Amino acid sequence: MTEADAGLLALPSEDPTSSLISLLDLGELEGARTDEDIFLGPSQQQPHHRVFGGQVLAQSLIASIRTVAPDRFVHSMHGYFLRPGDANKPITFGVQRLRDGRSFSARRVHAYQEGTPILSMIASFQGEDEGIEHQSTMPGGIPDPESLPSTADLLGKFDHPVARHWAYERPFDIRHVDPPLYVSAKGKREARNAVWMKTFGPMPDNPNLHRAALAYASDYTLLESILRRHGLSWITPGMNVASLDHAMWWHRPARVDEWLLYVQESPSAQGARGLATGKIFNQAGQHVASVAQEGMVRVPTDLKNKVVGAFQSKVMEHQIRKAGRD
Repeated sequence: MTEADAGLLALPSEDPTSSLISLLDLGELEGARTDEDIFLGPSQQQPHHRVFGGQVLAQSLIASIRTVAPDRFVHSMHGYFLRPGDANKPITFGVQRLRDGRSFSARRVHAYQEGTPILSMIASFQGEDEGIEHQSTMPGGIPDPESLPSTADLLGKFDHPVARHWAYERPFDIRHVDPPLYVSAKGKREARNAVWMKTFGPMPDNPNLHRAALAYASDYTLLESILRRHGLSWITPGMNVASLDHAMWWHRPARVDEWLLYVQESPSAQGARGLATGKIFNQAGQHVASVAQEGMVRVPTDLKNKVVGAFQSKVMEHQIRKAGRD
Protein backbone atom coordinates (compact mmCIF):
# COMPACT_ATOMS: atom_id res chain seq x y z
CA MET A 1 0.00 0.00 0.00
CA THR A 2 1.36 3.44 -0.89
CA GLU A 3 0.68 6.70 0.88
CA ALA A 4 -1.15 7.88 -2.22
CA ASP A 5 -3.44 4.86 -1.95
CA ALA A 6 -4.03 5.54 1.71
CA GLY A 7 -4.98 9.10 0.93
CA LEU A 8 -8.05 7.69 -0.77
CA LEU A 9 -8.88 5.46 2.18
CA ALA A 10 -12.24 5.95 3.77
CA LEU A 11 -13.73 3.54 6.24
CA PRO A 12 -16.30 1.34 4.50
CA SER A 13 -19.99 2.04 4.84
CA GLU A 14 -20.70 -0.70 7.39
CA ASP A 15 -21.90 -1.15 10.93
CA PRO A 16 -19.85 0.70 13.59
CA THR A 17 -18.21 -2.45 15.02
CA SER A 18 -17.03 -3.64 11.60
CA SER A 19 -15.81 -0.11 10.95
CA LEU A 20 -13.70 -0.27 14.14
CA ILE A 21 -12.19 -3.59 13.05
CA SER A 22 -11.36 -2.08 9.63
CA LEU A 23 -9.83 0.95 11.33
CA LEU A 24 -7.41 -1.30 13.24
CA ASP A 25 -6.41 -3.33 10.18
CA LEU A 26 -3.24 -1.42 9.34
CA GLY A 27 -1.31 -1.77 6.11
CA GLU A 28 2.45 -2.33 6.20
CA LEU A 29 4.95 -0.22 4.25
CA GLU A 30 8.26 -1.86 3.36
CA GLY A 31 11.54 -0.11 2.73
CA ALA A 32 10.39 3.29 3.96
CA ARG A 33 12.96 3.44 6.78
CA THR A 34 15.81 1.29 8.04
CA ASP A 35 15.35 1.39 11.82
CA GLU A 36 11.55 1.28 12.13
CA ASP A 37 8.66 -0.91 11.11
CA ILE A 38 6.24 1.29 9.16
CA PHE A 39 2.46 0.89 9.05
CA LEU A 40 -0.31 2.92 7.50
CA GLY A 41 -3.87 3.39 8.69
CA PRO A 42 -6.98 5.35 7.74
CA SER A 43 -8.53 8.11 9.78
CA GLN A 44 -12.06 7.87 11.07
CA GLN A 45 -14.34 10.67 9.96
CA GLN A 46 -15.35 13.01 12.78
CA PRO A 47 -17.81 15.94 12.81
CA HIS A 48 -15.05 18.29 13.99
CA HIS A 49 -12.58 16.90 11.37
CA ARG A 50 -9.95 16.10 14.01
CA VAL A 51 -8.63 12.61 14.68
CA PHE A 52 -10.23 11.06 17.77
CA GLY A 53 -7.52 10.45 20.35
CA GLY A 54 -8.72 6.93 21.09
CA GLN A 55 -8.33 6.08 17.41
CA VAL A 56 -4.65 6.97 17.17
CA LEU A 57 -3.96 5.30 20.54
CA ALA A 58 -5.54 2.04 19.38
CA GLN A 59 -3.86 2.13 15.98
CA SER A 60 -0.46 2.83 17.56
CA LEU A 61 -0.96 -0.18 19.81
CA ILE A 62 -1.87 -2.37 16.83
CA ALA A 63 1.27 -1.20 15.02
CA SER A 64 3.45 -2.12 18.00
CA ILE A 65 1.61 -5.45 18.48
CA ARG A 66 2.46 -6.37 14.88
CA THR A 67 6.18 -6.33 15.81
CA VAL A 68 5.96 -8.43 19.00
CA ALA A 69 5.90 -12.21 19.49
CA PRO A 70 2.28 -13.49 19.47
CA ASP A 71 2.56 -14.92 23.00
CA ARG A 72 3.18 -11.45 24.49
CA PHE A 73 0.38 -9.02 25.24
CA VAL A 74 0.41 -5.30 25.93
CA HIS A 75 0.21 -4.58 29.67
CA SER A 76 0.96 -0.85 29.71
CA MET A 77 1.32 2.15 27.45
CA HIS A 78 2.12 5.82 27.91
CA GLY A 79 1.34 8.26 25.12
CA TYR A 80 1.54 12.00 24.49
CA PHE A 81 -0.77 13.81 22.08
CA LEU A 82 1.61 16.22 20.35
CA ARG A 83 -0.79 18.05 18.04
CA PRO A 84 -4.28 17.58 16.59
CA GLY A 85 -4.64 15.11 13.74
CA ASP A 86 -6.57 15.72 10.51
CA ALA A 87 -9.42 13.21 10.15
CA ASN A 88 -9.30 13.64 6.36
CA LYS A 89 -5.74 12.27 6.09
CA PRO A 90 -4.18 8.84 6.71
CA ILE A 91 -1.71 8.21 9.53
CA THR A 92 1.76 6.65 9.28
CA PHE A 93 3.07 4.70 12.28
CA GLY A 94 6.79 4.17 12.89
CA VAL A 95 7.63 1.45 15.43
CA GLN A 96 11.06 1.15 17.08
CA ARG A 97 11.91 -2.20 18.67
CA LEU A 98 13.48 -0.98 21.91
CA ARG A 99 13.88 -4.29 23.72
CA ASP A 100 12.98 -7.97 23.61
CA GLY A 101 13.91 -9.60 26.91
CA ARG A 102 13.12 -12.98 28.40
CA SER A 103 9.79 -11.78 29.83
CA PHE A 104 9.13 -8.29 28.48
CA SER A 105 9.25 -6.41 25.19
CA ALA A 106 9.18 -2.62 24.72
CA ARG A 107 8.22 -0.59 21.67
CA ARG A 108 8.21 3.11 20.84
CA VAL A 109 5.63 4.31 18.32
CA HIS A 110 5.35 7.66 16.58
CA ALA A 111 2.22 8.51 14.61
CA TYR A 112 2.72 10.94 11.72
CA GLN A 113 0.62 12.86 9.25
CA GLU A 114 2.55 14.19 6.25
CA GLY A 115 5.80 13.76 8.20
CA THR A 116 4.63 15.66 11.29
CA PRO A 117 4.27 13.68 14.55
CA ILE A 118 0.86 13.79 16.23
CA LEU A 119 1.42 11.12 18.92
CA SER A 120 4.40 9.58 20.71
CA MET A 121 3.90 6.37 22.69
CA ILE A 122 5.87 3.67 24.51
CA ALA A 123 4.19 0.31 25.10
CA SER A 124 5.35 -2.69 27.11
CA PHE A 125 4.45 -6.35 26.51
CA GLN A 126 4.67 -9.45 28.68
CA GLY A 127 4.04 -13.15 28.24
CA GLU A 128 1.76 -15.03 30.60
CA ASP A 129 3.23 -15.36 34.10
CA GLU A 130 2.17 -16.29 37.63
CA GLY A 131 2.58 -14.28 40.82
CA ILE A 132 0.86 -12.34 43.58
CA GLU A 133 -2.60 -10.97 42.97
CA HIS A 134 -5.07 -8.48 44.43
CA GLN A 135 -7.45 -5.90 42.98
CA SER A 136 -9.74 -2.96 43.69
CA THR A 137 -13.34 -3.72 44.55
CA MET A 138 -15.99 -2.90 41.98
CA PRO A 139 -18.32 -0.16 43.31
CA GLY A 140 -21.71 -1.31 44.51
CA GLY A 141 -25.11 0.17 43.85
CA ILE A 142 -24.48 0.65 40.12
CA PRO A 143 -27.56 0.20 37.89
CA ASP A 144 -27.44 -2.55 35.27
CA PRO A 145 -26.57 -1.24 31.79
CA GLU A 146 -29.84 -2.52 30.34
CA SER A 147 -31.73 -0.20 32.69
CA LEU A 148 -29.91 2.91 31.42
CA PRO A 149 -30.58 4.90 28.22
CA SER A 150 -28.16 4.57 25.33
CA THR A 151 -26.58 7.52 23.55
CA ALA A 152 -29.00 6.92 20.68
CA ASP A 153 -31.92 7.17 23.11
CA LEU A 154 -30.60 10.51 24.37
CA LEU A 155 -29.30 12.15 21.19
CA GLY A 156 -31.18 10.43 18.36
CA LYS A 157 -33.90 13.07 18.52
CA PHE A 158 -31.49 15.92 17.69
CA ASP A 159 -31.03 16.88 14.03
CA HIS A 160 -27.37 17.84 14.30
CA PRO A 161 -24.28 16.17 12.75
CA VAL A 162 -22.47 15.80 16.09
CA ALA A 163 -25.56 14.33 17.76
CA ARG A 164 -26.08 11.91 14.87
CA HIS A 165 -22.42 10.85 14.98
CA TRP A 166 -22.47 10.25 18.73
CA ALA A 167 -25.81 8.46 18.55
CA TYR A 168 -25.31 6.16 15.57
CA GLU A 169 -21.75 6.14 14.20
CA ARG A 170 -19.55 5.41 17.21
CA PRO A 171 -18.63 1.72 17.62
CA PHE A 172 -19.32 1.66 21.37
CA ASP A 173 -22.64 1.72 23.18
CA ILE A 174 -22.04 4.18 26.04
CA ARG A 175 -24.51 4.34 28.92
CA HIS A 176 -24.01 6.89 31.68
CA VAL A 177 -24.71 5.97 35.28
CA ASP A 178 -25.01 9.67 36.18
CA PRO A 179 -26.86 12.21 34.01
CA PRO A 180 -24.78 12.54 30.81
CA LEU A 181 -23.05 15.80 29.96
CA TYR A 182 -23.91 15.90 26.26
CA VAL A 183 -26.23 18.92 26.38
CA SER A 184 -26.45 19.89 30.07
CA ALA A 185 -24.68 19.45 33.40
CA LYS A 186 -27.30 18.06 35.75
CA GLY A 187 -26.73 16.26 39.02
CA LYS A 188 -24.18 16.70 41.78
CA ARG A 189 -20.99 18.62 41.14
CA GLU A 190 -18.69 15.76 42.05
CA ALA A 191 -15.39 14.89 40.40
CA ARG A 192 -16.73 11.44 39.55
CA ASN A 193 -18.24 9.81 36.50
CA ALA A 194 -19.21 6.27 35.53
CA VAL A 195 -20.36 4.63 32.32
CA TRP A 196 -21.12 1.17 31.02
CA MET A 197 -19.66 0.47 27.59
CA LYS A 198 -19.37 -2.28 24.98
CA THR A 199 -19.20 -2.55 21.21
CA PHE A 200 -22.53 -2.71 19.40
CA GLY A 201 -21.58 -5.96 17.68
CA PRO A 202 -19.36 -8.98 18.35
CA MET A 203 -15.58 -8.78 17.99
CA PRO A 204 -13.17 -11.50 16.78
CA ASP A 205 -11.55 -13.74 19.41
CA ASN A 206 -8.25 -11.86 19.31
CA PRO A 207 -7.02 -10.71 22.77
CA ASN A 208 -4.78 -7.98 21.35
CA LEU A 209 -7.64 -6.60 19.24
CA HIS A 210 -9.80 -6.38 22.36
CA ARG A 211 -7.00 -4.60 24.25
CA ALA A 212 -6.54 -2.08 21.45
CA ALA A 213 -10.30 -1.51 21.23
CA LEU A 214 -10.42 -0.95 24.99
CA ALA A 215 -7.74 1.73 24.59
CA TYR A 216 -9.94 3.30 21.91
CA ALA A 217 -12.95 3.42 24.25
CA SER A 218 -10.95 4.57 27.27
CA ASP A 219 -10.60 8.04 25.72
CA TYR A 220 -14.35 8.64 25.34
CA THR A 221 -15.57 9.97 28.70
CA LEU A 222 -12.56 10.16 31.02
CA LEU A 223 -12.40 13.96 31.21
CA GLU A 224 -16.09 14.14 32.16
CA SER A 225 -15.06 13.66 35.79
CA ILE A 226 -13.42 17.10 35.53
CA LEU A 227 -16.33 18.73 33.71
CA ARG A 228 -18.92 17.32 36.13
CA ARG A 229 -17.06 18.76 39.13
CA HIS A 230 -17.42 22.29 37.70
CA GLY A 231 -20.92 22.09 36.26
CA LEU A 232 -19.71 22.01 32.65
CA SER A 233 -21.21 20.13 29.71
CA TRP A 234 -19.78 19.31 26.29
CA ILE A 235 -21.69 22.24 24.76
CA THR A 236 -20.62 24.86 27.33
CA PRO A 237 -20.13 28.00 25.16
CA GLY A 238 -16.48 28.88 24.57
CA MET A 239 -15.08 25.83 26.37
CA ASN A 240 -11.99 24.18 24.87
CA VAL A 241 -11.08 20.62 25.92
CA ALA A 242 -8.17 18.50 24.65
CA SER A 243 -6.35 15.38 25.83
CA LEU A 244 -2.67 16.00 26.60
CA ASP A 245 -1.49 12.49 27.43
CA HIS A 246 -2.87 9.03 28.11
CA ALA A 247 -1.60 6.11 30.17
CA MET A 248 -3.19 2.69 30.46
CA TRP A 249 -2.52 -0.57 32.25
CA TRP A 250 -4.19 -3.88 31.34
CA HIS A 251 -4.48 -6.11 34.40
CA ARG A 252 -6.67 -8.98 33.21
CA PRO A 253 -8.18 -10.17 29.92
CA ALA A 254 -11.47 -8.54 28.94
CA ARG A 255 -13.85 -8.58 26.01
CA VAL A 256 -15.03 -5.23 24.70
CA ASP A 257 -18.15 -6.84 23.21
CA GLU A 258 -19.38 -7.52 26.75
CA TRP A 259 -20.47 -4.83 29.21
CA LEU A 260 -17.62 -3.09 31.06
CA LEU A 261 -18.01 -0.56 33.87
CA TYR A 262 -15.69 2.46 33.56
CA VAL A 263 -15.46 4.34 36.88
CA GLN A 264 -13.70 7.71 36.67
CA GLU A 265 -12.62 10.46 39.05
CA SER A 266 -10.52 13.61 39.01
CA PRO A 267 -8.18 14.21 41.97
CA SER A 268 -7.07 17.68 40.84
CA ALA A 269 -7.48 20.50 38.32
CA GLN A 270 -5.37 23.65 38.13
CA GLY A 271 -3.82 25.95 35.55
CA ALA A 272 -6.26 24.93 32.77
CA ARG A 273 -5.20 21.30 33.26
CA GLY A 274 -7.10 18.51 34.96
CA LEU A 275 -6.09 14.98 35.89
CA ALA A 276 -8.57 12.14 35.46
CA THR A 277 -8.16 8.50 36.43
CA GLY A 278 -10.31 5.49 35.64
CA LYS A 279 -10.83 1.86 36.62
CA ILE A 280 -12.50 -0.61 34.28
CA PHE A 281 -14.37 -3.66 35.59
CA ASN A 282 -16.16 -6.51 33.87
CA GLN A 283 -19.59 -7.63 35.05
CA ALA A 284 -18.01 -10.37 37.16
CA GLY A 285 -16.32 -7.64 39.22
CA GLN A 286 -12.80 -8.20 37.91
CA HIS A 287 -10.63 -5.10 37.68
CA VAL A 288 -9.43 -5.45 34.08
CA ALA A 289 -7.69 -2.12 33.37
CA SER A 290 -6.69 1.26 34.79
CA VAL A 291 -6.36 4.58 32.94
CA ALA A 292 -4.94 8.04 33.63
CA GLN A 293 -5.12 11.15 31.50
CA GLU A 294 -4.29 14.82 31.85
CA GLY A 295 -6.47 17.13 29.81
CA MET A 296 -6.55 20.80 28.97
CA VAL A 297 -9.84 22.41 29.99
CA ARG A 298 -10.19 26.11 29.17
CA VAL A 299 -13.36 28.07 29.83
CA PRO A 300 -14.25 31.72 29.03
CA THR A 301 -13.05 34.28 31.59
CA ASP A 302 -16.51 35.14 32.91
CA LEU A 303 -17.35 31.46 33.38
CA LYS A 304 -13.93 30.76 34.86
CA ASN A 305 -14.50 33.44 37.51
CA LYS A 306 -17.77 31.76 38.47
CA VAL A 307 -16.13 28.34 38.65
CA VAL A 308 -13.15 29.59 40.68
CA GLY A 309 -15.47 31.56 42.95
CA ALA A 310 -17.58 28.50 43.63
CA PHE A 311 -14.44 26.48 44.42
CA GLN A 312 -13.12 29.15 46.78
CA SER A 313 -16.49 29.31 48.53
CA LYS A 314 -16.34 25.57 49.12
CA VAL A 315 -12.80 25.88 50.52
CA MET A 316 -13.86 28.72 52.82
CA GLU A 317 -16.91 26.77 53.96
CA HIS A 318 -14.68 23.80 54.81
CA GLN A 319 -12.23 26.02 56.72
CA ILE A 320 -15.06 27.58 58.74
CA ARG A 321 -16.45 24.17 59.66
CA LYS A 322 -12.97 22.96 60.61
CA ALA A 323 -12.35 26.06 62.76
CA GLY A 324 -15.65 25.41 64.54
CA ARG A 325 -14.62 21.83 65.34
CA ASP A 326 -11.22 22.99 66.61
